[in-house]
Amino acid sequence: MTEQLVLTVVAHDRPGIIRALAAAVAEHGGNWVDSSMARLGGEFAGILQVALPAGNVAALEAALASLADSGISVTARRSVVGAEPPKGRRVFIELTGADHPGIVAEISGEIARLGASIDELTTRVFAGSMSGTAMFEANADVILPDGLDEGEVREKLEDLADDLMVEIDVELPGERKEASFRKA
Repeated sequence: MTEQLVLTVVAHDRPGIIRALAAAVAEHGGNWVDSSMARLGGEFAGILQVALPAGNVAALEAALASLADSGISVTARRSVVGAEPPKGRRVFIELTGADHPGIVAEISGEIARLGASIDELTTRVFAGSMSGTAMFEANADVILPDGLDEGEVREKLEDLADDLMVEIDVELPGERKEASFRKA
């Protein structure tokens, strides 16, 4: 039987972190399935999904725990094999504005109140091109529950955007333009 693990990884950024993870997974008969990793604030942070024989899970967990000796912190969590992805219509939300505390808390709070779920979120703070002012940008793929109209989502988030003094666009997948930022 195959088990699925979701691993979260944090370490001071340096060469060889992914190699150490990949070697541990491969040595225990695991398959690297899906991942998202980045350098954030001088740290390496990532999440990855691996599949491996059930009998090898404990040994892999021990091998990953031993990576702490080299400064790599890994947390493993068993995932549900065959879990169905969330159902509903997808919308893409793009937000830009002057950076200030609370933007993500307010936007995510409204999304949750609407009964929608954030499937993927990317954010960044960058210097504005003219003023150098700290700007905040977020892109989110959101799954709407049955019965929730995207027009209602637009209205609620646009009202909130006015309060937060940010620009927000809510687009259906067919309307979606490419994400406006790339990691420099």
